[in-house]
Amino acid sequence: MTNENEAAPTSRRSGGALLILGALLAGLLLGIAAGNAGDGWREPLVQAASLVGGLWLDALRMTVIPLIVALLVTGIVGGADAAKAGGLAARAVLWFLAFYLFSAAFGGLGMQALTALFPLPAEGAEALRAGLANVEQPVSAAAVPSVADFFKAIIPANPVGAAANDQILPLVVFTVIFAFALSRVAAERRGTALAFFEAVGDAMLVVIGWVLWLAPIGVFALAFAVGAGAGGSALGAVAHYVVLISLLGVGITIVGFLIALLVARFRPAAFARAMAGPSAVAISTRSSLASLPAMLTSAIRLGVDERKADVLLPLAVALFRATGPAMNVGVAVYVAHWLGYEISPIAFAAGIAVATMASVGAVSLPGQVSFVTSIAPISLAMGVPIEPLALLIAVETIPDIFRTWGNVVLDVAVTGAVARQEGDALMDDLPAEART
Repeated sequence: MTNENEAAPTSRRSGGALLILGALLAGLLLGIAAGNAGDGWREPLVQAASLVGGLWLDALRMTVIPLIVALLVTGIVGGADAAKAGGLAARAVLWFLAFYLFSAAFGGLGMQALTALFPLPAEGAEALRAGLANVEQPVSAAAVPSVADFFKAIIPANPVGAAANDQILPLVVFTVIFAFALSRVAAERRGTALAFFEAVGDAMLVVIGWVLWLAPIGVFALAFAVGAGAGGSALGAVAHYVVLISLLGVGITIVGFLIALLVARFRPAAFARAMAGPSAVAISTRSSLASLPAMLTSAIRLGVDERKADVLLPLAVALFRATGPAMNVGVAVYVAHWLGYEISPIAFAAGIAVATMASVGAVSLPGQVSFVTSIAPISLAMGVPIEPLALLIAVETIPDIFRTWGNVVLDVAVTGAVARQEGDALMDDLPAEART
């Protein structure tokens, strides 16, 4: 998804993102230039670039299945333990789960509406499909089952076989069931199993770090192959994507403001003022964790009981990445639009289900790390190829700003909503001059 880096210094994170973005632009421009050269130069260069880019993409893709299983198990068990800690935490976790489902549906429907209102020009889409054909592998575009087959396949007879065949929804369903069962096991035995999955997740993150160290090379190679086939249309398509996915992030953030005003019943002007500080930190650092002190101050200014804010906001930062399902599903739907794929209602429902359940196990990671690992399962569930994600990872910096800003707004809004439902009067008890 979120998709924010909570550990690496901002300068190092920005430097790596800019290097990958530079590799994308250089690859596209050189690929466009090579596309205008003779086949004697073009074909060998495209084949070499496709080989290098394909190897890098496969290295990134090999981490998806083990990582999503490990993160789902640790995330669900952690969420279940938090819910057992008390009624306040349980109410917050229910809010998180309900909003994840809404967010995923909002992202899918919202991106379908945006691509209908502002479609990629037909000639540009056709040129881009020709360029992506150099790197696209049809194995990721799974056949869409019938309604009966869809429901029959939700419970996998062989979870290992489901993982081997990229049957993401059955695998996620099994993992969710397993994780909830593990949360009911005695604490000492649960701890042993949980330590194993935490170690698997940590190891996969190390592998992803190694693969991303080579990201400039892989992105350059893939961009070169696309640029050689699509020409200048590739640049326009990337810009079109950035604008639409950022608009989707703005849309889900507006929902956060509505929750703050209608459910938490914060005063509009007061909430806007209170969110100015956390928003500035979020936009500049792209880190919810870095924004936590400012969020705590803002929540207390808005009348949330300090003891409740001290529980709810750290819990939200740890478990609640509200924009993730919306923007992750939106990316998958946009890729389908790029490639001319029709997403059936069944495939759409499968993507929503995977996005909702996978978000429970999401962790705060660098945008480049979580981008493919969060969106690839959704794309596979929808039958959409995942190869274009390796290009879009290079421009994730801009959408990641909107992801983080939306998460911060929704963290405070949902904290206020839960506090209101717990009986807090919030701003009703503040002096009149503080309510404006």
